Amino acid sequence: MSLTYTAGSLVAARGREWVVLPESAADMLVLRPLGGSEDDIAAVFPAFEEVRPAEFAAPSPSDVGDQRSAGLLRTALRIGFRSGAGPFRSLASIAVEPRAYQLVPLLMALRQRTVRLLISDDVGIGKTIEAGLIAKELLAQGEATRLTVLCSPSLAEQWQSELREKFGIEAELVLASTVSRLERGLDLGQSLFDKHPYTIISTDFIKSTRHREDFVRHCPDLVIVDEAHSCVTADDAGQGAASGTNQLRHELLRKVSADADRHLLLLTATPHSGKESAFRNLLGLVRPELASLDLESPAARARLAEHFVARKRADVREYLTKEDGLADDSLVQRTAFPSDRWTKDEPYKLTPEYRALLDDAIAYARDRVAAAGEQGRREARIAWWSVIALLRSMVSSPAAAAQTLKTRSESATARTAQEADALGSPVAADSADNDRLEGMDVAPGAAESEEAGARLLELSERAAELVGPAGDAKLKALTRHLKGLIADGYSPIVFCRYIPTAEYLATQLEGKLGRRTKIAAVTGTLSPQQRLERIEQLAAESAGDAGAGGAAPDPAARRVLIATDCLSEGVNLQHHFDAVVHYDLAWNPTRHDQREGRVDRYGQKRDQVRVITMFGEDNGIDGKVLEVLFMKHRQIMKDLGISVSVPDETASGVTDAVVEWLLLHGRQGSQESLFDLDGHQESLDRIEREWNSAAEREKTSRSKYAQRAIHPEEVAREVAAVRAALGGAEEVRDFAVEALRDLDALVRDPADGTGDFTAQAGGAPAGLRDALAATLGGRLVEEDRQIPFRTTPAIGRGEAALVRTDPAIGAIASYVLDSALDANTPGPRPARRCGVVTTDAVTVRTTLLLVRYRFHLTLPSRTGERQLVAEDARLLAYEGMPSRARWLDDDATAALLAARATGNTHEQLVRNQIARDLGALPDLAGHLTEYGTRLASELDASHRRVRKANEEIVRGLKVVPQEPADVLGVYVYLPQQPAAASASTVSGAEA
Repeated sequence: MSLTYTAGSLVAARGREWVVLPESAADMLVLRPLGGSEDDIAAVFPAFEEVRPAEFAAPSPSDVGDQRSAGLLRTALRIGFRSGAGPFRSLASIAVEPRAYQLVPLLMALRQRTVRLLISDDVGIGKTIEAGLIAKELLAQGEATRLTVLCSPSLAEQWQSELREKFGIEAELVLASTVSRLERGLDLGQSLFDKHPYTIISTDFIKSTRHREDFVRHCPDLVIVDEAHSCVTADDAGQGAASGTNQLRHELLRKVSADADRHLLLLTATPHSGKESAFRNLLGLVRPELASLDLESPAARARLAEHFVARKRADVREYLTKEDGLADDSLVQRTAFPSDRWTKDEPYKLTPEYRALLDDAIAYARDRVAAAGEQGRREARIAWWSVIALLRSMVSSPAAAAQTLKTRSESATARTAQEADALGSPVAADSADNDRLEGMDVAPGAAESEEAGARLLELSERAAELVGPAGDAKLKALTRHLKGLIADGYSPIVFCRYIPTAEYLATQLEGKLGRRTKIAAVTGTLSPQQRLERIEQLAAESAGDAGAGGAAPDPAARRVLIATDCLSEGVNLQHHFDAVVHYDLAWNPTRHDQREGRVDRYGQKRDQVRVITMFGEDNGIDGKVLEVLFMKHRQIMKDLGISVSVPDETASGVTDAVVEWLLLHGRQGSQESLFDLDGHQESLDRIEREWNSAAEREKTSRSKYAQRAIHPEEVAREVAAVRAALGGAEEVRDFAVEALRDLDALVRDPADGTGDFTAQAGGAPAGLRDALAATLGGRLVEEDRQIPFRTTPAIGRGEAALVRTDPAIGAIASYVLDSALDANTPGPRPARRCGVVTTDAVTVRTTLLLVRYRFHLTLPSRTGERQLVAEDARLLAYEGMPSRARWLDDDATAALLAARATGNTHEQLVRNQIARDLGALPDLAGHLTEYGTRLASELDASHRRVRKANEEIVRGLKVVPQEPADVLGVYVYLPQQPAAASASTVSGAEA
């Protein structure tokens, strides 16, 4: 007759102990290893395998550790938890430690029956992590079963990597390049979106009619939309290509959001960029009623605040402080954003040969525009875009100029003037819409027929002759600036407008910046995945064989990346680069913000990012664009403290005026201020008024829609609870250093104030080496290289973050815990389950217990109740003998971990003291049970507090402790006695 086991009970099977999970049945047990993760769950059939009740064995008095055993064992245990009992089911199983401010959207989400959020935090704050936290939590709680991320195809691989590496979510890419392969693996009648529960989908691919309807029919119950502002249009939007694309995306999202039970997260750093109707349409996707709210009303803004979070860096640089309304700064969290950008505008002057070439090109352009104007509207617009392409390429580089002059204009095939604008504008102008960057770095054409005219071919040949620093003063100036940055220890990115320019620079700079500087170019000729691979390859090459054989990385090694704007949005480059050079001045300052945002973001190790903007002092274009657009942009940022996106029509109005003036007056008029020129003052005044108005609206919206749904006190309470259950950063660092040293790794701790250290694992036990190799790379461990351990969660390849969720830290903790529980483990064992310490930290005999509790959780949700088994580890301590125990509070108990031996302890006394407490454990069972009941009540209150706004979700919630609790460790602290210890003793460092 087989026994029936309740959820949460312990059983022994397959040579180890397991926890019975609620999914079990009489004939099949679903088991999780004691202290193991969800990945280790197994099914056991009692009819075919031996399964017996198990009790957690008490510690052995013969296996005694030193004074640090309790702390090491507790931390190892807590790091190993992957099924915590608190209200956040996922935090114990992710590989990133979220910042406190990143918990705000999660708290907002957990208070909604169906999650609908617009997350509009500033660039670089971590919207991807905030969305990932919500997704992982909803999946862990069973509130969602399938997930889709809609994003630009250029960001798909990065989303896939983030979900996999940080949240353990394996998502399939659904792109134009992958869909055929995926569809071949489908069963008859099966949808792609049913087969793959987690997908990352190109928004432009899925918006087409053929795929859209299938996606909408089988759409997952959780959808994340990246760059959501590009998926709506203003009510007065025109009929251009970009507007049409946005309308198709908007139509797709309207269908997706129409299901009121679908979770929807919209992410954008620019929700309100001046078009009120576009902002309203975005809100309508969150909740239809939000689109028509009177946002001047405090009640309406409070309603919106339940679904909308928008914060700048200044709001979160220091969080949970007294200024946030807390009683003190004990929980303050400082986030290491770069404190400031060092910016400088660097002019250059053309060589005489290049000046002559540009003058001739301007003369040609003037003649061409004049002639086309007499032929009709269509011909005039074709000529206009051809001229802009010619002039922009000319001031970019000789290589781009030569290519443009012999390439047919994109607009030359247009049948109407409107079509000419639609074809010419994307490749000649700089849109603020970062979703329109892909494929826009090709050199545009200037010729208006298949065969370039003799005049253009002659200009092309002259441009080709100017390659190199002798004829190209701009290249010569760049070389000087890069050498300065490299000498100061920076690794810069050089941003160019066109592919030929990027390739030209990479060739010309090779060998000119020092032998220890590696250079690579990344352009739109590479696929998004190839771009990331090229960057990682450059990072590896610039480090060379640094670290081989334990050698430190070469501090003189530098890297320079030459890139087009295919990398100016979405790709995180802050781990490898810390300076930006704008080689080609963009015609919209927003594009510069996007470029700089790739390195000036969370995770940047530099406190100051450097930015150099190069501009042609005498080319007739750059100076005026800088004067009118960039100076105004910077002044608004200085006055208001925020960056205001420049509308495309505003930037185009300015640059059109610049080009018109250049054609009329040539370069000689370039010293005059554009605002002083007759004929342009009225239009420029109008542009300035519109821009100022947009800036004021942005400033007002930032204060009007400030995040007020979650008070910092609420966040502080949950952060404190999470730290109590899972530990904090300092505890993890101390544990890693001590454990690695005890395990015979070579630890180098420079004590330089950063908290970083390195370790070589060559001398560590084979089991630990294998585990580290699996997470950090086999070569790093096999060649006994230095492994950097960083205090920041933002790390590079081959590094470990000093956070409990880092896989390398988990491997160390697992080894320490397993070796403590198995006295037969060969080699060093840092932690033991027993200890006796003589110390001046106590005045009476004190005993510390490390206790593991298991809880049976009933979690209601909109899909029904879920039964879960969770674990928690706590320290309990009492003074005196077990039969008359005086229990200490939590603070006094935790303080015992810092106690150090101040005297020796007699061997016989050690055995007697441990045996006495182990024998009295049954007498303590009543208090341990009472404590478990109280802890369950606190956990119940925490679950209800987090979900307090949704009575439906908390109705039926239960947290019940599973008895008996497991006593993992018993540690006795004896007061220092004045009498001298006898000769036969055990030192405090071993007792």
